[in-house]
Amino acid sequence: MKIAQVPPLYESVPPQLYGGTERVVSYLTEELVRQGHEVTLFASADSETRAELRPICPKALRLAHPDIPCPLAWHVLQAEIVAQEADKFDVIHCHADFLLFPQIRSGRMPAISTMHGRLDITDLFPLFREFSDMRLVSISNAQRAPMPWANWEATVHHGLPVDEFSPGDGKGGYLAFLGRVSPEKGLAAAIRIAKSTHLPLRIAAKVDPVDQKYFEKSIRPLLNDPQIEFLGEIGDDQKSQFLSNAHAVLFPINWPEPFGLVMIEAMACGTPVIAFPGGSVPEILENGVTGFIVHNVKAAAEAVRRIPSISRSQCREVFETRFSARRMCEDYVHVYEKVAEQATAEAA
Repeated sequence: MKIAQVPPLYESVPPQLYGGTERVVSYLTEELVRQGHEVTLFASADSETRAELRPICPKALRLAHPDIPCPLAWHVLQAEIVAQEADKFDVIHCHADFLLFPQIRSGRMPAISTMHGRLDITDLFPLFREFSDMRLVSISNAQRAPMPWANWEATVHHGLPVDEFSPGDGKGGYLAFLGRVSPEKGLAAAIRIAKSTHLPLRIAAKVDPVDQKYFEKSIRPLLNDPQIEFLGEIGDDQKSQFLSNAHAVLFPINWPEPFGLVMIEAMACGTPVIAFPGGSVPEILENGVTGFIVHNVKAAAEAVRRIPSISRSQCREVFETRFSARRMCEDYVHVYEKVAEQATAEAA
């Protein structure tokens, strides 16, 4: 099939540092190429891919300049370029939220849009009701809950290349937190959990400008402790070792998590996850098999002591069975074929 991939432009594909959506787009794009599809990636010029790269902006917007005056302008340009070239493709796969909705409708484009973020935002409801004809993919069944009436074609869980992460033995002896510093990601709770267990906590996380005040007020004072080590953002070259050497990964979220990529990255490294049950967590994590789902800091600390009962090799096996890039790609190809058939029937 001839497939267009349309990611957000804030990060390169793959990202140089943090970036969940763009990383998933990269895994999907490369696997589609490996399976013999013709793929065009509409992304920043500093992206790296075996697909045909259609550069939109010179650099990923987040790293191009700390204060981009108008990042939306680049996304509007991206939407227009994709629309102009739409007839070249059997299907257009949009990952940039709802920005292509007008072009998809007006051009009757054979398109599918994966929603990567939270949907429990009331401002979104009028927009999605107006564009109720848009074909959507959710990244978990839980993500759909605020909008069960939307035009969902499928749920496709994220996947990773099986050789991207190497399983380890957790002999680093530390607890790990990976992701983003924000109230909903639960870093403050992770620090409390670690202090309750007296195990070291290593934090590999970015701080977005919008969360800088939260970091300074609520997190930085907690870092003045030899038990806590703040590493900042890390790239793919560091992530596998960081996770595979960890005793466990802490994921004490405080929001309806749409997916939680760090959970399957940990599984790929054979590392159990201790998580609070928000959003997709019970859908992705198997309690007692790939980690523990708990409801508070005290229960999480108790779960840390039970981590030796979790088989690290079984964590890896679950990852390979449920969350490989190959499985994700095959699921999406089924959706693409369905969308292409629908588009052909509608045009007849």
